Amino acid sequence: MNDRNQYLLELAKRNVKAYIDNPKTKAVMVAGSVAEGLCDEYSDCDVSIYYDELPSEEELQLARQQNQGSERLWILGDRSDGGFAESYLVNGVECQFGHVTIAQWEKDISSILEGSDIQSPLVKAMSGTLAGIPLYGETLIQQWKAKVANYPDALALKMVEHYLKFFAIWGIQEKFARRDTTLWYYQIMVESAQNLLGVLSGLNHLYYSTFQFKRMSRFIEQIEIAPDNLASRLEGLFHNEAHVAINQLEALVRETVELVEIHMPQVDTASAKQRLGWRQQPWKF
Repeated sequence: MNDRNQYLLELAKRNVKAYIDNPKTKAVMVAGSVAEGLCDEYSDCDVSIYYDELPSEEELQLARQQNQGSERLWILGDRSDGGFAESYLVNGVECQFGHVTIAQWEKDISSILEGSDIQSPLVKAMSGTLAGIPLYGETLIQQWKAKVANYPDALALKMVEHYLKFFAIWGIQEKFARRDTTLWYYQIMVESAQNLLGVLSGLNHLYYSTFQFKRMSRFIEQIEIAPDNLASRLEGLFHNEAHVAINQLEALVRETVELVEIHMPQVDTASAKQRLGWRQQPWKF
């Protein structure tokens, strides 16, 4: 653990004391880069706090004052939905606090594990839970960790089926080159890369969300079932000349489809395979 990481972890431990003093608080966990040991001088401090009943606005203001925090930088969500988040500065560090009832959080976990909304940002919270460091109410947090760690096969199947969709840009390279399609081109490449990671996450039973996705290479290190040299090849999609990158994308899609057929043969890959190798031909004039 580097010095910056230790500093933010100690800051989190000091900050949460003001919330733990509230009898409504039942568990507290630090997540994000602090929990993963990846802090630098731009990192914020992410803390999730779980309650029997959400604190009042007055109780939140008192905790912020006890932490010598700034005015709120932002607030997201609606307490009527069972949870919300806020952010303020402490010693120049942005400290983000998620406040949620235990009932709502357990409902959210069940919803993700059932595959009700695999595009929800809450999917990212599942991986955050696995990496999180309990600061209070460890027994409760370990129960959630155990539940989240049991990644359902049905969720894996839904992930693969949802993300196994690719626009056949390799078949219309000449057409694209004539039409000033820079934004569309990069949109396709980004969405294709995201979908490749989504499919492979399902095959490997990993939680994956496109929401604020970062540290791609570190994430890919967890992926055992994958095309060779996946991280460098995905990076190459955005650094190589378009004609090279597009051909590389087609190869990655082909290899990923083959992996699906090997490891999840119940998935219908016909649509994804349909235009591999296809090239649009100009009409005659």
